[in-house]
Amino acid sequence: MRSIGTGTLETERLILRQYTLADAEDMYSNWASDPEVTKFLTWPTHTSPDVSKKVLEDWTAQYSDGGFYNWAIVLKATGSVIGNISVVRLNSAAEAADVGYALGRAFWGRGIMPEALKAVIAFLFDEVGLSRVAACHDANNPNSGRVMDKAGMKYEGTLRQAGHNNQGTCDEVWHSVIKSDRV
Repeated sequence: MRSIGTGTLETERLILRQYTLADAEDMYSNWASDPEVTKFLTWPTHTSPDVSKKVLEDWTAQYSDGGFYNWAIVLKATGSVIGNISVVRLNSAAEAADVGYALGRAFWGRGIMPEALKAVIAFLFDEVGLSRVAACHDANNPNSGRVMDKAGMKYEGTLRQAGHNNQGTCDEVWHSVIKSDRV
């Protein structure tokens, strides 16, 4: 496994890159301030652009650590930052990572998040050298599971009352892909 940190990735419609402090307004207005987007997430809805800026100050300071993987999802057509995808837990010994993501509601249903997730999975396998990438979602948020399925992940199981998010305690539905699953 190589600790190379957040590299820039490009897909047909997206650029995934490190955040800058200049992304605070896009972050706030495109997803972090929307209670529908943050409904099933583990962090609270941002109440002002200053909250988004403080989060970005923390994140940008961590980029010098080769084990920090956190991408701004940029729509090529507009240059706007429309979401986030990151490694939320890295297990170096198992060469495994858990990922999480959020996308502005205006961009839901367009295949954008599966496109971003596929690129991150490929990077984590091919560049970082991981063997497993997993993600979970609240059982009451099946759309997130469909993103995982479209990105090539397989359903593993449901852990009852194992998670906590902005809705309270929840069942976690887990999906994963291992390097040998890829064709």
